[in-house]
Amino acid sequence: MHLSWTGGPLRGTAQLPASKSEANRALILQALAGGGTLGNLSDANDTQLMMRLLAAAPSTTDLSAEDAGTVMRFLTAYLAVTDWRGRLTGTARMQERPIAVLVDALRQAGASINYLNNEGYPPLEIAGFTAAANVTEPTALSVRGDISSQYISALLMVGPYLPGGLRLTLTGHIGSRPYINMTVALMQRFGADYSAAGDVLTVRPNAYRPTDYSVESDWSAASYWYSFVALAPAGSEITLPGLRRESLQGDQAIARMMTLLGVETTFLPEAVHLRQVQLPQQAETPTLDFTDCPDLAQTVAVVAAALGRPVEMTGLESLRIKETDRIAALQTELAKFGGDLRDLGEGHFRAESTGFVVDNQSVATYHDHRMAMAFAPLAMRGPLTIEAPNVVRKSYPQFWKELAKSGFTVSEAD
Repeated sequence: MHLSWTGGPLRGTAQLPASKSEANRALILQALAGGGTLGNLSDANDTQLMMRLLAAAPSTTDLSAEDAGTVMRFLTAYLAVTDWRGRLTGTARMQERPIAVLVDALRQAGASINYLNNEGYPPLEIAGFTAAANVTEPTALSVRGDISSQYISALLMVGPYLPGGLRLTLTGHIGSRPYINMTVALMQRFGADYSAAGDVLTVRPNAYRPTDYSVESDWSAASYWYSFVALAPAGSEITLPGLRRESLQGDQAIARMMTLLGVETTFLPEAVHLRQVQLPQQAETPTLDFTDCPDLAQTVAVVAAALGRPVEMTGLESLRIKETDRIAALQTELAKFGGDLRDLGEGHFRAESTGFVVDNQSVATYHDHRMAMAFAPLAMRGPLTIEAPNVVRKSYPQFWKELAKSGFTVSEAD
């Protein structure tokens, strides 16, 4: 996809997809509750895929989660506790993403799950669930807190259907806590009896109740519009409908982070307004922790490098096992423009640049929607090409159309 900016400030309103993080949790809870109406569901592939697989599961014994991490992990737990029997697989990349922590925990709870190829990785054979009889105490499981929060969320959501409920102990450092908090908040909306004592999370055995819920717009998608405003000509501003000040999404952190990169956020009723402001004075390089919001890392790294405003970044451990190795991908693609994500050791990185130039470079996307959307805002600084642009269908299918509506020249390469 060839992109270029037609000139002048960016202004107007951009439509966002609904949060797939909220939607995929709500879809699992709706299925377990046996009813309820969900509003503002996204046309993003991950959400549509979850809907199709949940609808197909009762009569199908061969399901594919494709490249969707939440779908693979949430469905593994859901299918196990609902006594489904069949094969759950995914793309070649999904078969390289570990799932042993979740499978081990579900096996302890009574699930029969086998690996069909490589130990610890999909595809999986799920062969039913054996519930212990006359259980009065919760099923006690323990997992590391620094693993993907999707494992923890998957276990919590099926907690009411485990023998005696669930007592989940999180050990060590806990990452992506906002995603766990989102899961719990949605569970409680559907009637879960939940409590926490420190890092011991307890879900009591009671069925969810059918509940109506409207999904918020996606703060992860909003992050790319923050980038556009940050890199646009002076006087740029844009409104993003459907976002809430009281959000369940940890990626709302982008509003705070982007103050360092010249974007001011004003909360409106059911919307936010972004405005470019003067870059703040910076006596020393700021350090930003992405432990709770790893999906924002690519966005911030690209903008910081493009502006020549160094930022140190921590909490990037999970980026190695996403749709691609996002750290390696960022390093390779930033280098094309004169930027870098420099490894400082001990989990610290520094996004920086020396003479950042945008001039018709071609950006590889590595089967990763976030690589495409994180680099697209560089079109504000010059023409560029995004390879395999259809990867955005995973979370923001209308992304290129929204850019065209906002004044970009968007044309497909031959």
